[in-house]
Amino acid sequence: MTSLTRAFETRRTEAIAVPRKAAGLLTEADIAHLPPPVRRYVALTGSIGRKMVTEVTLGFDATMYSAPGAAGMTGPVTQYERFDLPQRLFLMRTRMNGLPVAVLHDFAADHATMRVRLAGLVNIVDVAGPELTRTETVTILNDLCVFAPSRLVDPRLTWIPIDDTRARVAFALGPNTVSAELIFNEAGELVDFVSDDRGMLEENGALRLLRWTTPLSVYRNFGGWRLASEGEAIWHLPEGPFRYGRMRLTHYEAR
Repeated sequence: MTSLTRAFETRRTEAIAVPRKAAGLLTEADIAHLPPPVRRYVALTGSIGRKMVTEVTLGFDATMYSAPGAAGMTGPVTQYERFDLPQRLFLMRTRMNGLPVAVLHDFAADHATMRVRLAGLVNIVDVAGPELTRTETVTILNDLCVFAPSRLVDPRLTWIPIDDTRARVAFALGPNTVSAELIFNEAGELVDFVSDDRGMLEENGALRLLRWTTPLSVYRNFGGWRLASEGEAIWHLPEGPFRYGRMRLTHYEAR
């Protein structure tokens, strides 16, 4: 077990121990203020008549790319998230040049860190600070839309209708307010998330603001929740799109 894996388990245990407020059942009245395509999406996911999701544990098969044209690094991802605190923990285990690598994203309330550790010994990436926290706030908004659609009534969200297949949302968390455009298909499924508020990590440790999208597909049933099970993460570089991540959801547990 690498130290980042231990850190993930410790932080998850701490987050689970924080008492949760009782969640009520989501009703049609609760979602009446949402734009029409968002209402259809929430209903399609099976959220109506169920308790609003506060906490999720996710498992993925993932492939990540460090640069355009680079070989993909594959491995399992475990993610734990509480949307009320909020707390987000993302752990990927893979290999780089034959050596084991662990990647840990840790967002706690108003502070985010990202570490990439080689062979359990050396941090080859160690980033923190306000810019990363803002970037990871976009990630939390994305996760909320994809993995906890019952929480799209969260009071921290502000909605702007666009048309029958698009809506804009702003998410206020601490000092940051980030936004995205949600795109739905004719079936009511969320098929893309577009934000200009997320930063791409560069070699010098800086975060470069770029358009970030996460196309979604293959909706499946996970314990009565109908969710997208496959997705990509794309940076829209001046020279063209860079698909740096592909994820397939293999485990979904919500409460």
